[in-house]
Amino acid sequence: MGKNADAAAEGVAIATAAARLSVKNNILVGTISLGEPFETARFVPVARDALLLLAHEAEEAAALAKRQRKAAWGRYSEPDGTHDYRDRDIKNLRRREKQYVRVAMELRRQGDDPDALAELVEAAREAAWADVESNLERRLRVEAMRPDSDPDYDRMRAARMQSLRLVDLERLAAQHLRRMRGGADEDDHVDAAPERAPDGNGADSPER
Repeated sequence: MGKNADAAAEGVAIATAAARLSVKNNILVGTISLGEPFETARFVPVARDALLLLAHEAEEAAALAKRQRKAAWGRYSEPDGTHDYRDRDIKNLRRREKQYVRVAMELRRQGDDPDALAELVEAAREAAWADVESNLERRLRVEAMRPDSDPDYDRMRAARMQSLRLVDLERLAAQHLRRMRGGADEDDHVDAAPERAPDGNGADSPER
């Protein structure tokens, strides 16, 4: 597991990345989906809550390692599973507990540090913009791409032509057939009621 300080630093880095992802998603929802302006102060509480939640999870993990360490004391039989610890695991469990405690302490320190929170929000903002920029570039590249510059054009052309034959042309043929049938029904209706002209006695008779 390495030194406690190195392992704790790695745990903090992973937790901070998770907090940044949470803030980034909030920024994307607020500024793009809801169309609200970006303000750093608005997302500072989001960053603090994310850090404190992760600190609480680290504290729970430390408490669990402590319980597992106490349960493993004096047990020398063979374990029944991965988390069925024995006396020989006590040293590693104690080290794991200390690492989780260090992670939780550092995350809570960052949650109380305005500069650290502002830095986290700024990193999340940059990550959000990178996502938006990547999506825009991908969309423009696809919509503006010429056949000779599309590496998948030849491979996908057969599928597109098959879709044209089986879906688009069939749909157009069905629409044309419905229109033709509609026109025929109107003609039949006119033929069934021919014009009639009055005869010499004033009675109507079929026109000849």
